[in-house]
Amino acid sequence: MNYLIIGTGGVGGSIAGFLALAGKEVTCIARGKHLENIRNYGLHLKSDLKGEHYLKVNACTAEEYQGKADVIFVCVKGYSIDSVKEVIERASAPHTLVIPILNVYGTGPRIGRLTPEVTVLDGCIYIVGFVSGEGEITQMGSIFRLVFGARPEQGVSQERIEAIAEDVRSCGIKVNVSDDINRDTFIKWAFISAMACTGAYHDVPMGEVQHEGEVRDTFIGLSRESAEIGHKMGISYPEDPVSYNLKVIDKLDPHSTASMQKDLARGHASEIQGMLFDMIDLGERLGISMPTYQKVAQKFKNK
Repeated sequence: MNYLIIGTGGVGGSIAGFLALAGKEVTCIARGKHLENIRNYGLHLKSDLKGEHYLKVNACTAEEYQGKADVIFVCVKGYSIDSVKEVIERASAPHTLVIPILNVYGTGPRIGRLTPEVTVLDGCIYIVGFVSGEGEITQMGSIFRLVFGARPEQGVSQERIEAIAEDVRSCGIKVNVSDDINRDTFIKWAFISAMACTGAYHDVPMGEVQHEGEVRDTFIGLSRESAEIGHKMGISYPEDPVSYNLKVIDKLDPHSTASMQKDLARGHASEIQGMLFDMIDLGERLGISMPTYQKVAQKFKNK
């Protein structure tokens, strides 16, 4: 299969690196010095799962890409979704499947509305990955799990989706084909929201969340409040959502931090709107009391 990765940050770069290591045909969309270094020296992958490699991959800007892809992974930040419309439309053939891998809930349907002639699934990912230098991606820890699927009304055959899943699994990435992608993307959003907001509010790595105390209590409070939203929305949880969030957080590398936390610390654009304020807005519309989220929001209301 021919893969296009739109957004070669921690998530997109890790996916591209694992695909390239397995000999798959993959093209990365990047820009600036990050793109320049990938072109000149290869994609530098530093992975706890795969080791360190310099990988020769095709890389270009969105404007330069002229091919057609079988699979497009969209790995940009939530605030950049509108900017990828043109390249998705240009890179898609009738058989192409687009798989958004974003932290913010509802991005599959949102991109689908922007590109109605293209088949856009939805997805999420569990990984600690980040840009550690120009052209350099670090994948940290043992968790690298991709979840994607079609919404029932899309009528996409399970065989098409399973074929992609099997191809990606062969690269060493765990893949779950979702039977309820709305549920699974909400669960991921709720987890990463609690993780990112806790880390940013207390300015700590995840190791501080893994021990009893005030930091973990913040994470639990955020998890409970998002779980209440999920229950009100009719999300059918396979297990207790707070226990699930704690189980995932306790498996993370203790030195890891969420990308939103990194971006805030550097003064960069961040996903705080989607991770914090969109969750509060949704809770308020549903009549959910959200004292922990409101506590965090007081610190970041002007960010």
